[in-house]
Amino acid sequence: MHFVSRIIVQSEKVIPGRPEDIYAILADYKGRHPQILPANFQDYRVEQGAQGEGTVISFRLRAGGRERLYRMRVSEPVRGQTLTESDLNSSLVTTWTVTPIADGQRSQVRIATMWEGGSGLGGFFERVFAPLGLRRIYSQTLAALAALVEGRPPEERRAFSPILLLPALALIMALPLIIRLLQQRRQRGRPPARIVPASRLQEVRARVREARKQAERAWPRLRSLRA
Repeated sequence: MHFVSRIIVQSEKVIPGRPEDIYAILADYKGRHPQILPANFQDYRVEQGAQGEGTVISFRLRAGGRERLYRMRVSEPVRGQTLTESDLNSSLVTTWTVTPIADGQRSQVRIATMWEGGSGLGGFFERVFAPLGLRRIYSQTLAALAALVEGRPPEERRAFSPILLLPALALIMALPLIIRLLQQRRQRGRPPARIVPASRLQEVRARVREARKQAERAWPRLRSLRA
């Protein structure tokens, strides 16, 4: 039986800006939206449209040690509040949600991505490392969005390197060996089993045989008493 697991990665940030202004930036896929994307997004281009509903964009994304091409179609389930980007070649969907707070002078912006993960060993590493890489990318994206809204220069946007994940990968791969070594150490710490001499075993066997013979001789008398 083939099992798949749903993977969800999300990040959010409160930004000092009106929801309509922030939403306008996110929906502007040809102008301001690309300005908030970290260097992990490569070859970004608009294939169709430019503003919100019906826009089609494509890019290569490096995350969690993988690089993949995406073609995303944009829709607006709730215009002015929710944008979705659905990959045309996979189950991946990214949703932007802008919620007003503090009487509309500030906004909570959430970005969430969901897709059906793989199975087997590859699926395991995907579930472990892809969310780590994406959360860092989304944190940089939201920070750049806040800087754009506030009119200040964004921080340096460096691509996330999978080399940073190598220590965690090494630990996971070494985990079975560590468990085996701990088990061996625990077994060595136990007291050694007591060895019974062969002469003692022979003596015990002889006593058992003698007790059996006595029981056989006594059995007829016990039956007669019972009768």
